[in-house]
Amino acid sequence: MAIGIMEVKLVGAKALKNTDFLELPSKIDPYVLLQYRNQERKTSIAKGQGTKPVWNEKFEFRVDYPITDDEHYKLVLKIMDHDTFSADDYLGQATIYMKELIELGVEKGKAELHPQKYRVVSTNKTYHGEIQVGITFTSKEETDEEEEYGGWKESNH
Repeated sequence: MAIGIMEVKLVGAKALKNTDFLELPSKIDPYVLLQYRNQERKTSIAKGQGTKPVWNEKFEFRVDYPITDDEHYKLVLKIMDHDTFSADDYLGQATIYMKELIELGVEKGKAELHPQKYRVVSTNKTYHGEIQVGITFTSKEETDEEEEYGGWKESNH
């Protein structure tokens, strides 16, 4: 089993569509929930940045490879609108499949996707803007299961 670190650089988004009809598009305060397997990270709130927020924030996720289900190799970016007096509104999401990047990183030690744009879609699969993300996967050495004590490996003999 290989272990690695996936670093996600969230640059920004544009042409986000506001789902709250009572609010002007320029008044949305977007943030992003980043989800990879059972790990979740959250950006800062881009207060007052409306439909073209910029974050330029980096996040790290622990990656185990291989895993049995390909569905677990996806990074989901959920774009939300922060509301002060009501529940936050869901604006849309982008899904990035990571399996090939992770496989390349395990093979070569490191693999990178330079920042590029991904489509943001709503629950009914309509286009709701785009988000710009860069991803780097760095493979770490596998950990040795045996513990060492004073230069000697403990044995069961």
